[in-house]
Amino acid sequence: MDKTRLARREREKSVHRSEILRTALELFSQKGFHNVSMQEIAQKAEFAVGTLYNFFEDKEDLYKALVLGQVKIFHNELSKAIESTGEETEKIINYIRTKRKVFSENAPMIRLYFTETQGTSLNIKAGLEPEIREHYENFLRKIAEVFKSGIRKKKFKNLLDPYYMAVALESLTNAFLFLWLEDPEQYPYSENVDAIAEIFFEK
Repeated sequence: MDKTRLARREREKSVHRSEILRTALELFSQKGFHNVSMQEIAQKAEFAVGTLYNFFEDKEDLYKALVLGQVKIFHNELSKAIESTGEETEKIINYIRTKRKVFSENAPMIRLYFTETQGTSLNIKAGLEPEIREHYENFLRKIAEVFKSGIRKKKFKNLLDPYYMAVALESLTNAFLFLWLEDPEQYPYSENVDAIAEIFFEK
């Protein structure tokens, strides 16, 4: 097989894999992990079920690939916000605003992830935990470095260890975003960006 045909075949495989994952996300977010079968995913994606098994060992393997891929996207986008140029306070505000964009563009995955982690399917994701934990830890350390630098410059309140301030910021923005996802009109996130940031800012 020549290189051109091989390259085209690889592109087709990549497109097929992406379509399978997109369809799986749609179904998992609607029904939850346990209520979706490989056959249903294949049917909706318009592939033979055997095609799914060419890419994934089973439904758990597909689910893990889906979650890990989305986690990487989330953390890459948010890391860019944290690593943007400007003062530390600007970076934190940029992070808070960017997080809304990431959540709104990936609402099905956000809902799925938190639905599943609240239920009995934690064991399904056990194999994912080390990789997700590594991504998350690296991300929290980046936020902590911003807080550490800002505290030295008297831009942030010295409330806690910078790492715990990063954890607090994550938890706070998540809480606001969950409310916003449930009822955007009653709980507008954008209007609270400054209020969230000012909790940490030195007056």
